Amino acid sequence: MDEMRPSSGAAAHLGLASIFPPGLQAIYGECRRLYPDQANPLQVTAIVKYWLGGPDPLDYISMYRNVGCPGQDVPEHWHYVSLGLSDLYGDNRVHDQVSAFDVSQEGPSETAPPTWPAELMQGLARYVFQSENTFCSGDHISWHSPLDNSESRIQHMLLTEDPQMQPVQTPFGHISFLQIVGVCTEELQAAQQWNGQGILDLLRGVHIAGGPWLITDMRRGETIFEIDPHLQQERVDKGIETDGSNLSGVSAKCAWDDLSRPPEDEDDSRSICIGSQPRRLSDKDTEQIREALRKGLEINSKSVLPPISSQRHSHDRPQSRKDSLESESSAAIVPHELVRTRQLESVHLKFNQESGTLLPLCLRGRLLHGRHFTYKSINGDTAITFVSTGVEGAFATEEHPYAAHGPWLQILLTEEFVEQMLADVQDLSPREVSKLPKEYSWPNKKLKISVLPDTVFDSPLQ
Repeated sequence: MDEMRPSSGAAAHLGLASIFPPGLQAIYGECRRLYPDQANPLQVTAIVKYWLGGPDPLDYISMYRNVGCPGQDVPEHWHYVSLGLSDLYGDNRVHDQVSAFDVSQEGPSETAPPTWPAELMQGLARYVFQSENTFCSGDHISWHSPLDNSESRIQHMLLTEDPQMQPVQTPFGHISFLQIVGVCTEELQAAQQWNGQGILDLLRGVHIAGGPWLITDMRRGETIFEIDPHLQQERVDKGIETDGSNLSGVSAKCAWDDLSRPPEDEDDSRSICIGSQPRRLSDKDTEQIREALRKGLEINSKSVLPPISSQRHSHDRPQSRKDSLESESSAAIVPHELVRTRQLESVHLKFNQESGTLLPLCLRGRLLHGRHFTYKSINGDTAITFVSTGVEGAFATEEHPYAAHGPWLQILLTEEFVEQMLADVQDLSPREVSKLPKEYSWPNKKLKISVLPDTVFDSPLQ
């Protein structure tokens, strides 16, 4: 990377508390605890810091040689720890995200650590800083490219707590360490269909797929399902049936049309669709959708779609026992004053192939378990949320199952209709490449779904 260079000696100032910010001291202190004989690790350093206009959000990435654990059959490997995702300086010069990335890459025969993990970590950090989204343990990241730019099958990532590094407390907040775990496409898809933590547990049980410390080996040529074919049916499929899916939504290529309104109508909601300038979501709607995606990935809790609020909610806020769209302090959502909620008679949903293959997950893993699922467009403010009859407070109701709040569409589906849709879309499989476009229609419900090529959504007019 043009603005990064390997360096050594950057950690040599550990003892100079007078010039070392407390955030850096805390992270380096935890690294010293784990690696007491590596006080001066190799580092990748951003020449121009992000808060000074540089392109790389992470100030430093330290690279440690980890001897592994022979007793647990954990091999020697490189361990990369980032500094810069948290508030290192105490002045919020970048943002107040309080976590740090790390990744463990197998490579005992290499005399110097490869630099591709550092480039990968910088790419993820850019996403966090630019999108203002956050990562949590159990999250999955669709990367669609070998992580080291080789021909490897390891092309996606799961996130989990680092098994060795302990969270630290600083004067500016709590810092936790999220480990990046490289996975194959089939493993990512299983995490989407079920949950990330379940797949991480399976990876821990297969030595060559990560083992107890979840070491990423880019040379791995088989998925855990090829290594042990019983895992798919006995663990994943049963898990989906019993638990449903923890995935509450995805960023996607999607759009929707209001077919009940003539196109010449100036208030036509099709202004949010392909080829038109999208309306913007209100700040409150945006925050509710963002919280919905974030809450849905928490561990051992039923996902909720939080109330519309101008304030962000803590990850530690107690979860309701029921999915709810309602505020704790009010009986119903109060729409943004400039955006009225409209009931629609007929709608047409449009997805690209990757998004379309998640429809069975949305229906089987979420709605049949009384939950909700959101597609948030990556090309604009369009959002599509499917809700079941068990979700309270939604502006879509059984009487008016299609409702729009600006460019945010909600669709309420009864259990009977969900079962019917599942039977009709069963050919949408992530394991097979379908010929596009594909059309699904339920005239009696006035609903149409199209799965279209990516090029349709990549139009500059989107």
